[in-house]
Amino acid sequence: MNGHKLIATARVPDGVELRLMQRGHEFTIFLNSNELMSTRVSASEEALATMSCERLAGRPAPHLLIGGYGMGFTLRAALAALGDDASVTVAELVPEIIDWAQGPMEALTGDCLQDPRVIVVKDDVAMLIDAARKGYDAILLDVDNGPDGLTRRANDRLYSPRGLAAAMSALKRNGILAVWSAEPDKAFTKRLESAGFAVDEVRVRERHGGKGARHTLWFARKPH
Repeated sequence: MNGHKLIATARVPDGVELRLMQRGHEFTIFLNSNELMSTRVSASEEALATMSCERLAGRPAPHLLIGGYGMGFTLRAALAALGDDASVTVAELVPEIIDWAQGPMEALTGDCLQDPRVIVVKDDVAMLIDAARKGYDAILLDVDNGPDGLTRRANDRLYSPRGLAAAMSALKRNGILAVWSAEPDKAFTKRLESAGFAVDEVRVRERHGGKGARHTLWFARKPH
């Protein structure tokens, strides 16, 4: 963390403390000494959106659910790939994350949160999934460093058989559940398949130009 200046802190409900740090023009969100996200790397988060939208090509008025906002890389990439008839619901459990987006990181955020296609819900993405029945064309999850509850133990249920069954119910026919992870997870791939999804596992670089570490994206399609 050498050279980083503490800008703000926030606590995940029933979870850990997050710290927003700045070094020059670069922002980073840390969990203890773990770097959760940074403006320095964004390619895999953007790929979560663009590759999901590619799999939805041709659908009229697609509705996407993104959990959570983070630094907005996934949201902005989705908006760039979607047409004017699309709608995107963003679930962000930590309200300070949105405050940071509209405050110290305003230049990065741009106007994505004011886009008429976007609705921001400051609540648990699991609540929105549980409440939906065939409501979403795609659900994009990037709320942890992978399919386990790093920032909040309760997030484990998102990746459990029960959570995957809820996601299946929340998706429209042929819908996509997309999950971001810093590392592969064979057990999670098997859980997706056992839940009835057709699974496409993709490895992508964290930086543009094919640079940096490889991250894992799962695109799990609900059957027709």
